[in-house]
Amino acid sequence: MHETRRRQISRRSLLRATGATAGAVTLGTGIAQAAGRAQPQGSARAVGSAQGSGYAHPGLLHTGADLDRMAAKVKAGAAPYAAGFARLTANRHAQSGWTANPQATVYRGAGSPQNYAILYNDVHAAYQNALRYHVDGDTAHADTAVAILNSWSSKLTSLEGSADRFLAAGLYGYQIANAAELVRDRDDFELDRFRTMLTTVFAPVSESFLKDHNNAVVTNYWTNWDLTAMACVLATGIFCDDEARVARVVEYFENGAGLGSVRNAIPVVGDDGLAEWLEAGRDQGHALLGVGLMGTVCEMAWNQGIDLYGYDDSRFLKGAQYVAKWSLGGDVSYTANTRRKGAIGGWSGSETASDAAPVDPTMTRPIWAMIANHYTKRRGLSAPYLTRIAAKATPEGGGGDYGPNSGGYDQLDFGTLAFTRDKVTGAGAGTGGGKPAGAGSASPSASASPSAPAANTPGGSAPGPGSAATPAGGNSGDLASTGAGDLAAWTAATGITALAGGLLLLRRRGKTQQEQHRTGGRAHSE
Repeated sequence: MHETRRRQISRRSLLRATGATAGAVTLGTGIAQAAGRAQPQGSARAVGSAQGSGYAHPGLLHTGADLDRMAAKVKAGAAPYAAGFARLTANRHAQSGWTANPQATVYRGAGSPQNYAILYNDVHAAYQNALRYHVDGDTAHADTAVAILNSWSSKLTSLEGSADRFLAAGLYGYQIANAAELVRDRDDFELDRFRTMLTTVFAPVSESFLKDHNNAVVTNYWTNWDLTAMACVLATGIFCDDEARVARVVEYFENGAGLGSVRNAIPVVGDDGLAEWLEAGRDQGHALLGVGLMGTVCEMAWNQGIDLYGYDDSRFLKGAQYVAKWSLGGDVSYTANTRRKGAIGGWSGSETASDAAPVDPTMTRPIWAMIANHYTKRRGLSAPYLTRIAAKATPEGGGGDYGPNSGGYDQLDFGTLAFTRDKVTGAGAGTGGGKPAGAGSASPSASASPSAPAANTPGGSAPGPGSAATPAGGNSGDLASTGAGDLAAWTAATGITALAGGLLLLRRRGKTQQEQHRTGGRAHSE
């Protein structure tokens, strides 16, 4: 079956090189100039399948080498890959024959006839079937993935709704690009039409958000909003071989004014080697979402030889370690942070997060295997909190395994299968894709944490002043992405418990009134 797969994807033999293992190859001048730095040494950009492309395909979350590793490990029955693959095959979205239900317009947010659940269910079915095909070689799953993606590219023309439409564009844009990347070389896949959908429907919405933030003050929107948009634009740039889009995301990650840039998302680096995650002052669910999204951006960039994981002395590692320790119930520091909110030329205000929010150590999101394996296996760094929380989440599932609402579909994942790696040894250990000029990549001896995790003691503190607003009118149906509503259903589905004293996790902290937000003429404050 795998021979059949390799014949159908005839160009993959050109694309084996990855950022971690191949010899140095220079990036296109567009990225090098726009990002203002040299290509990482020791990394590669293999010849892409598109004419004139400098990008490696497949090369978003998974490279050809990654897919071959998964297939070989599962065939051998190796742990933990076999358990990860069993998690995939048990998911209802991963079954061949899934029938898509494409829409011309997808709506998300208050004030619209919301139908975005149709899109995210179909996207996850396409991704899971495509991934399953690469592991077991059954072409029925590839056929299903292609059929889903072709049906959407033939019909979808717009994304509409309230400010939540930006979340839809970002989340489902990067996800659908990753699904398509796994079948892009299939003869029956409508590649050009899919590119058109990405560049005319998804990416422009995300690019608009990064440019003007829905006509709001740049800090009005929390970290995860920027990161969804960054993930979509980066995935589009790589999929469509558009160096300008890739360069814009790299520049924004490093220097963007919004809260999704790495220094704004992780504003304080402590003496203990941990770095405070801004949205830890909001709630646990959004902080986990943000870490997962930043990891997604870093992984897609890494697979094209761009080292964001190591940028600014591995700042993301320190932030991820912080969130891992906090989510495990450990005590963490939090520096009070005040952000400006409001619409440009309209209402204005501010909000202060004073302490790390309460957490539930049992809350699980499928985000950790990718990040932990990068730092500990590719780079050989010490990351005990990441290691511990990744082990706790094993085997990681994907969309449909973490609750019925859209928050359960914010990550593609199946990270135990996809990102478990053997430790790199020798010359490549600790350097990964190399150290870009000025990027401050971590050295093998660096560590973002103490040598051992702290005891699993209750973390967080009582709610302090300042919280994200609950949208007027109530329920958005998506706790994880917008923090807005459907708390009871999401809580029951994921097994979140009440804290002692009656504090419910992911509660809106410190405010009882509804704040003004943008659903039409006002700026949304999530």
